[in-house]
This record gives sequence, C-alpha cells and structure tokens, in this order.
Amino acid sequence: MRGEPAVREARERLIVALDAGDREEALRLAGILAPEVGAFKVGLELFCAAGPSLVRELVERGARVFLDLKFHDIPNTVAGAARAAARLGAWMFNVHAAGGREMMRRAVAAAEDAAGRARPLVVAVTVLTSIDARALREEVGIAREPLDQVRFWAEEARAAGLDGVVCSPLEAGVVKEACGRGFLVVTPGVRPAGVAVGDQRRVLTPAGAIAAGADYLVVGRPVTAAPDPVRAVRAIAEEAGVR
Repeated sequence: MRGEPAVREARERLIVALDAGDREEALRLAGILAPEVGAFKVGLELFCAAGPSLVRELVERGARVFLDLKFHDIPNTVAGAARAAARLGAWMFNVHAAGGREMMRRAVAAAEDAAGRARPLVVAVTVLTSIDARALREEVGIAREPLDQVRFWAEEARAAGLDGVVCSPLEAGVVKEACGRGFLVVTPGVRPAGVAVGDQRRVLTPAGAIAAGADYLVVGRPVTAAPDPVRAVRAIAEEAGVR
C-alpha cells in the first residue's frame, strides 16, 4: 500500500465487471469488493438474468454502476433507453458509436432530462476488444485499421457531446491526442501479467493501460473467477501503479 490517496485513486479507476449469471452471486461479489473498487459493471448477461431491480439495489447500497448494455438503435429508441438508464441511477452507460451522431446526441439529452441535476456519464463503444484488424476488415466490412476507426468514432462521440469512449488500451493514447485529456477513456481488455487473455484480442496489462492514458480499467474474469477476488483486485491495483 502507498497510503490513503493511492487507495482512493485505485477505487476511482477500477471497475469490476460482475460476470455472474444470477442476482445472488452478483450481490455477493459486490458486497466483498465494494471497499476495494470504484464501480461495478452490469452487462448484458447479468441484466437479462436479474433485471433493472439489481441495478437499483446496487445503487441503493451506495455503488456506482456502469450499465454496459451498448445501446444501438434508431435515435428515438436509444433516447428512451437512455432516459430509463438515468432513472435507474446508473453512474455511467454506453451506446454504440456506430449509431451515428444524432443517436448519440439524443442519448445525452434524454439522460440529462431524466436525471435532473447530474446526468450519468455517457460513453460510446468503438471497436470491441475481441475484434482485430482482420476481423474488422473481413467480418465487419470496415477497411480502416482498429486504431484509425477508434479515432474516427471517438471524434464523432466528442462532437455529439459524449463524455468519452470505450476502447482497448492500445488506442487510449490516440483518443486522448485527438479528443483532449478530459475526454474519458474506459478500457476493457485489461489483463494482469500472466493471465490468459480469453476471447480478447487487443489487450494490455493494468500498468500498460494506465500509462497509455486510460481513465478507468474494466476487469472481469481475472477478478470474478479468481479463488480470492479481493486479493486479485488488490494485485491489479498494485500492478496498475495506483495503489
């Protein structure tokens, strides 16, 4: 440990993905990890299994919730979803940058209108960390390299008034360069040294992600699948150099 300021920084930067298939396990993990991390991510699997009430319960317990549902639809539909996310009390939620500027603008406006005083952070998903250059070109049909596509979508998100983007840590630096230091970079694809990367393709270690410019590190399986999740979180924070 490096002192109380370092502990606060670790909690601010680390977001643990509650990779659990049911409500009870998610709440158990959140209960033991709450003193160690800054926020929890509720993704598609858990949201579909446990529903909006889980988000409300986490918020009522004092947790910050990153609602990772990757909204991508016509502007009116996404605006409605954004409004609902804000009313749930989400601290952050995401939309797909591929939905275009109008969709992103409407999401921010709806969230602000629903939240009242302080709206949730709204970030745009760029190129998924499971997609490499070949898959982006041959399977998605985008000729740009991942780095260039992330930069393009980040600039679109900034123009639409979003707070930041979700991208791999490999693109964090170019996003900061293109959009400014205050534009948030949320990075999944973070794997501690020696841990299997699984289905992720574009990854860095926690220390590498922080050095590259990431503001928040999203970590799931290296924590939730660990025999001792608390020890795993502490090790990640130490490796990131923020604790």
